Amino acid sequence: MADQFLEQLLSKQRIFITTHIRPDGDAIGSQLSLGLFLESLGKEVVMINSDHIPDNLSWMPAVEKVKTFDKSLKQRELIDQADLIVVVDTNALDRIGDLAPVVKTSNAPKFLIDHHTNPETWFSETYARVSAASTAELIYELIASHNPDLITPTIATALYVGIVTDTGSFRYSAVVPELHRVVADILERGELSPTPIHVALYDNRSLSSLRLLSRALATITLKYEEQLGYMIIPQKLLRDLQADSDETDGFVNYALSIRTVKVALLFLETAKGTKVSFRSKGDAAVNTWAQSFGGGGHKNASGAFLRKSLESTISEVVESAPRFLDFAKPPTPSTHDTPGEDQLSEEDASYLSSLLGMKDD
Repeated sequence: MADQFLEQLLSKQRIFITTHIRPDGDAIGSQLSLGLFLESLGKEVVMINSDHIPDNLSWMPAVEKVKTFDKSLKQRELIDQADLIVVVDTNALDRIGDLAPVVKTSNAPKFLIDHHTNPETWFSETYARVSAASTAELIYELIASHNPDLITPTIATALYVGIVTDTGSFRYSAVVPELHRVVADILERGELSPTPIHVALYDNRSLSSLRLLSRALATITLKYEEQLGYMIIPQKLLRDLQADSDETDGFVNYALSIRTVKVALLFLETAKGTKVSFRSKGDAAVNTWAQSFGGGGHKNASGAFLRKSLESTISEVVESAPRFLDFAKPPTPSTHDTPGEDQLSEEDASYLSSLLGMKDD
């Protein structure tokens, strides 16, 4: 499958690559690695997105090649001259934002490289696999199928960023042994050390983002026997702290880290509506839930955007949760199994006894 798709891809000379609005690490990593690979083969590549590069990805090598759509005549001409359009990490027209009408009216064939469910049918060719942990993993497969020696340090960095961010630092269920072998090959070929990449991605927050996190944590609310937790970030809070919405990346995972929580949500108010981030643990799937609100994503990580007020979005999404998730009531601990307030467990009693014995000696 990779060889057939690659043959069609490489038959074109002027290639335009784009990805989804509010691009994340997998979107930019996939776009950049594919674009650099094609450029190394002498292709003319243009990379433009509707939204800007988020701050936590602005350090990436060669990221300046990815432009933000400014609706200028020059950019329109570059896109119109393309003899192939490639969309990565999203499979819906409305997910590419302001570029949607430009892509839709283009006479060039449209190729898809993606790992999300339910792709739309307007693509000429697709290279997609839902079981893939990230789109960057699929880009790696295409490059490796052609010539793995073309994986330079810059391409390797983009691939690694795409994989590590879309797997939640290798925590989701799509992380299988084969993926680790792919990552090992990327690290070796790129001669990369993961540490500086992780520092750039996750340890580079501004003071305003930490203040925002502090206020967001105070909004955590638990529902359904404390198995669903959610956080709220109103626009006013962003304004008051002079923080950017990009700085909320990863906040939802704090609610998910609560011991009893199976599913976590982050409600981010914007000028046009409310963005909802869905996260889950283990077998709890949130992608179908997100799809019911016009969004989508992966089993354990999805998103949606509702053109509704913050309050109505919270009410609608939280109340719908039982339709998509099994919030089984946690079993009540047996009085025979759980020590009372005045009773030590066998383990604690044994430990206390050993301490007393050491004291006597």
